Amino acid sequence: MVLVPGWVWWQGSVRRGLCVGLAAGVLFAAFVAVESGAWPAAVVVLLVLGPLYGVRAARRMGRAWPGGAALAPADRARVVRATRRGESVGDARLAPAVLEYAGALRVLREEDRARWWLMPLVAVVSLALAVYDTVAGPARQALVSWLVVALVALELTWSPVRKNRLLAKAARAEEAARALPLGEGPHESGPRGDGPGARAG
Repeated sequence: MVLVPGWVWWQGSVRRGLCVGLAAGVLFAAFVAVESGAWPAAVVVLLVLGPLYGVRAARRMGRAWPGGAALAPADRARVVRATRRGESVGDARLAPAVLEYAGALRVLREEDRARWWLMPLVAVVSLALAVYDTVAGPARQALVSWLVVALVALELTWSPVRKNRLLAKAARAEEAARALPLGEGPHESGPRGDGPGARAG
C-alpha cells in the first residue's frame, strides 16, 4: 500500500478504490486468462476480486490518512507530491497535512513489515510450484507460475528498497514542513479584512 502511486493517494475515496480495484482485478484476471484460457472465468475474477480489493484498499488508505478527506483535491495533490518527493510544501497551512501523510506512510510500512515473515514461505512455495509446473504442467500454467515467482522476487528485493527511499523522502518533507514559519504561505497573500483593501462600512 505504501507504493501505491501518489496520484491515487490524492484522489477521493471512491476514485482510490476504483483505481486500485481495477488494477488488481485486471492483474488477477490476466493470470486466470493466461493459465486457463477461459475468458469468462477471467471476467468473473475481474468483477469479483476487483471491487473487493478496491474497497479494502480505499478503507485502509482512508484509515491511515483520515485528514486527507478534509483537504481540497488541489491541496491534497500538493501534500502528496511534496511528501513523496521530499520537498517543502511551501505553505504553512498544509504543513500539518504533510506531517499526517508522512506518518500514514510509516504506519502502513510497519503493517507491511508485520506480515513480511510470510514472504520467504510464499517464495519457497511459489518456486516449488513453478518448477513442478515446468516439468509436469502445461506451458500456460508454467508461465503463470514463473510470473508469480517474479512478483514475489520483486516484493523481496525491489519493494523494501523503494519503500525505504520513499520514507526517507517523507522524513525530509516533514523537516521542511516543521521549518515553515507560522502564517507563511500563499493563503496569506491578498488584502486583509482590516487592511487598506478592505471595503468601507
